[in-house]
Amino acid sequence: MNRTKGDEEEYWNSSKFKAFTFDDEDDELSQLKESKRAVNSLRDFVDDDDDDDLERVSWSGEPVGRRTRLGSFQSLSDALSDIPAKSYAPELGRPKGEYRDYSNDWSPSDTVRRLRKGKVCSLERFRSLQDKLQLLEEAVTVHDGNVITAVLIFLKRTLSKEILFRELEVRQVALRHLIHFLKEIGDQKLLLDLFRFLDRTEELALSQYREHLNIQDPEKRKEFLKTCIGLPFSAEDSAHIQDHYTLLERQIIIEANDRHLELAGQTEIFRKHPRKASILNMPLVTTLFYSCFYHYSEAEGTFSSPVNLKKTFKIPDKQYVLTALAARAKLRAWHDVDALFTTKNWLGYTKKRAPIGFHRVVEILHKNNAPVQILQEYVNLVEDVDTKLNLAIKFKCHDVVIDTCRDLKDRQQLLAYRTKVDKGSAEEEKIDAALSSSQIRWKN
Repeated sequence: MNRTKGDEEEYWNSSKFKAFTFDDEDDELSQLKESKRAVNSLRDFVDDDDDDDLERVSWSGEPVGRRTRLGSFQSLSDALSDIPAKSYAPELGRPKGEYRDYSNDWSPSDTVRRLRKGKVCSLERFRSLQDKLQLLEEAVTVHDGNVITAVLIFLKRTLSKEILFRELEVRQVALRHLIHFLKEIGDQKLLLDLFRFLDRTEELALSQYREHLNIQDPEKRKEFLKTCIGLPFSAEDSAHIQDHYTLLERQIIIEANDRHLELAGQTEIFRKHPRKASILNMPLVTTLFYSCFYHYSEAEGTFSSPVNLKKTFKIPDKQYVLTALAARAKLRAWHDVDALFTTKNWLGYTKKRAPIGFHRVVEILHKNNAPVQILQEYVNLVEDVDTKLNLAIKFKCHDVVIDTCRDLKDRQQLLAYRTKVDKGSAEEEKIDAALSSSQIRWKN
């Protein structure tokens, strides 16, 4: 997008924009290179101190909490957005009532000094290429991001792009400021021309890829992403672009089918739980949550099957289980929750196994108002005794508290807990029976 002279002046006089800082070494390309870890980054649905990078999802279908760099392929787009830069000096403005001095006697150093003080002065007197470059070098010397950008705006307007690019190629500080400025004002055409001139192929590819953000029509966006697959990215980054295309392609199919089912009004899940948002352009984690909610029992061969999504995008078991648990617990589908954690060994024996830890399972079940009988079953599966006892007390799983205190032979804690249960309740009777038992050798 090309900007007029007026647009550039508005950029400089607006407090909304900030100049590039030498300390800001992050760029979109480095963020894209870090994207692999976040493709599978489905943050936890509960607050937890564990280090697992699991993305939180709300039932509305919108991500909540902090966003991952690439927790999805919408997040990929977010990860590629510009990073606000810091400024070295106050932004240049035009103080009200300031006297305008357009003296032709100012040297480049005098001009830069006035610009640093926020004074308005014309740069038009610098007509020769030598004078313009000297002005730029003076600006770079004083390490003032605002002044450098002001001079670059002047050079951009008064030099051909070939000359501008050639001179900035050997002036890396000024070059970085120009790249940042072009990103902020959205001059994509000049930015692409600059990357081509510099032969910075990956940055060129990244800038072209970012154009999908401006395409609203899902089909057109999908086709554009398909053209991005062959851009000169690294092999790893190309795989991410391919996944982005694949995800959107699948979302288009799912959206069309589900919209039809919802309008027909014959599918129970859509009647009971109308969709709150379109699945189009949603992050990967949200797509998986949606699939676990509306299409959990579908055969693996369908695009909307959670298992199909898991295999297609190589989602680890731990993250898949967490997402499925949140979706099925939201529906209070306790049988599905039970099946999610039930495994069989080679002898045919069944046991409960939770790759995310049973303490997390309990937290999610409680958040979704699971019956106390179900909560107690999963609290009992927590291996660490202290964690189990704390969870049982927190969620009023009385039987678990009583049994654990009895097994620990902790008479004092059992006495203290007796005051927290209802008078004359079955729990009080159970505590009294334990306290009066001659079979238990209490440690306190």
